[in-house]
Amino acid sequence: MESISLREGEEFIKLGQAMKKAGLEESGVDAKMDIQDGLVKVNGEVETRRGRKLYDGDVFEYGEVQVKISK
Repeated sequence: MESISLREGEEFIKLGQAMKKAGLEESGVDAKMDIQDGLVKVNGEVETRRGRKLYDGDVFEYGEVQVKISK
């Protein structure tokens, strides 16, 4: 499982931004399309909102890759 850290003072990161930060997408448009197509899960459930806020401890999955959000 991979991990990405929230920046100092950040309480959350949006799903589309997290996908780019993890290197899973090149652009926000690509992330938006994959999220809307139901290809991304957050905490085990399909998520279709790219603006979904991810907090410390949340895990999202894209393909075979799992990424945990940490402070």
